[in-house]
Amino acid sequence: MVRVKVKLMEADLGNLRVALIGRSVAEELDICPGCRLKICSNGREVTVFAGILGSNDDVIEVPASLYKELGSPEEVEVAPFIIPPSLHYIREKLKGAKLDYERMYTIIKDVVSGLLTDVEIAAFVAAQTSVGMDINEMVHLTRAMVETGNKLKFEEPVYDIHSIGGVPGNSKVSIVAVPIVASTGVFIPKTSSRAITSPSGTADTMEVFARVEFTINEVAELAKKSNGLIIWGGTLNLAPADDILIRVEYSLRLDPLSQMVASILSKKLSMGVQNLLIDIPVGTGAKVENLERGRELASIFTQVGQGLGLSIRCALTYGGQPIGYTVGPALEAREALKTLLGGGAMSVREKATSLAGLVLEMAGVAPRGAGKEVAKEILRSGKAYQMFRRMVEAQGGNPDVRPEDIGLGKHKVEIKAPMDGYITGVYNQPITTLARVAGAPHDKGAGVRLYVKRGHKVRKGDVLMEIYSNSSVRLEEALKMVNKLKPITIEGMLLETYPEYV
Repeated sequence: MVRVKVKLMEADLGNLRVALIGRSVAEELDICPGCRLKICSNGREVTVFAGILGSNDDVIEVPASLYKELGSPEEVEVAPFIIPPSLHYIREKLKGAKLDYERMYTIIKDVVSGLLTDVEIAAFVAAQTSVGMDINEMVHLTRAMVETGNKLKFEEPVYDIHSIGGVPGNSKVSIVAVPIVASTGVFIPKTSSRAITSPSGTADTMEVFARVEFTINEVAELAKKSNGLIIWGGTLNLAPADDILIRVEYSLRLDPLSQMVASILSKKLSMGVQNLLIDIPVGTGAKVENLERGRELASIFTQVGQGLGLSIRCALTYGGQPIGYTVGPALEAREALKTLLGGGAMSVREKATSLAGLVLEMAGVAPRGAGKEVAKEILRSGKAYQMFRRMVEAQGGNPDVRPEDIGLGKHKVEIKAPMDGYITGVYNQPITTLARVAGAPHDKGAGVRLYVKRGHKVRKGDVLMEIYSNSSVRLEEALKMVNKLKPITIEGMLLETYPEYV
């Protein structure tokens, strides 16, 4: 090891674990740019990737986050770090090996510590996609993700609802279902995800109403104020490997089954959840295309849950077209609030009360088979809306907000019917693509508002949908894609010609 002075790096590198060392130190340690470097101080140890300074000073420059992690020292010891065993285990997995808990934990620990590069993490994600994992490996992966992060404990039983996603407009369902459940006294502190490939995650939609990012101590205080919460789990350091893996998955546009299962269950276990309802949307254009595959996935969730001591029930729901008539954070927030106020789309009411009813049955609040009717009455009575107001206020939002108060993208374009006829299809993937091209979920006001669903009768010139965005450039790009993607089809509609004109 070599002892060097510490200098705070001026640049903000975010979460990148990089440090810069003097050229003479690099030569002494035989360190090249990009090599792994171990930094030790007062019993603390971190691993970073090295960059080389032009000077020969015996100094190391570290970003503020690492400086704090090391205990803000004046000097540290540095040494080369040998290639970690986790890389060998990832290579084994790529060749088809099964990983035991020790190997899985080593990989996940190195992911969390920043020891693995995005390329190496991508190899782990790719191995899950191409080789897959069995039930035992999924249990090991989930448990390793839980054990490498924080864990919350509550005195009362904890319930939750989680959808695997894949259907545009689905994020608004939990905004309605959670207050229904919470209004009965059942404790449901829902940790939600932000969108990975969808136009809006539940956390993105809830953020339109109130703050969703909290510390663990703040969540403990929130739980004293409200039986229901809808928050983002990313700031709680619950299963932190999940957030890192999701970032890599997003870049690759991959969502392997084993990682999806572990992602959902690790977050819930870390939040102290003992009873979980999994929503599995099924239909053309959803993640799960048919009931047979849906049943297989439900079986996997329940088997992995059993291995982890978690009580799981799965609901296979219709996912063949968007839920409700809106897609995108602000648009979905409006529709959710309208539903809580007694209006909204029938598909939103039906799905929210069905899921809430199943949780009420799990909690023993409603008799078996009667949960949906109990949930419907709670929604009709206004109790769910009052609970939602309480949730919003507890999370720092305005409980008096009305649907019309929620701002939408300042630019809008209408897509009209080119002919008379009946709607034969409203397709998930094209709608998702248009909403994301328009700017959702980062642009909260961006998205798609539908005016029709499958089976509706239209006349030429009727508005089929509107696309919103705060960027005129993004809106123009979305508009260009409408004819190519054909998000809505009408009976007898010309789809394409062959051969093309030359």
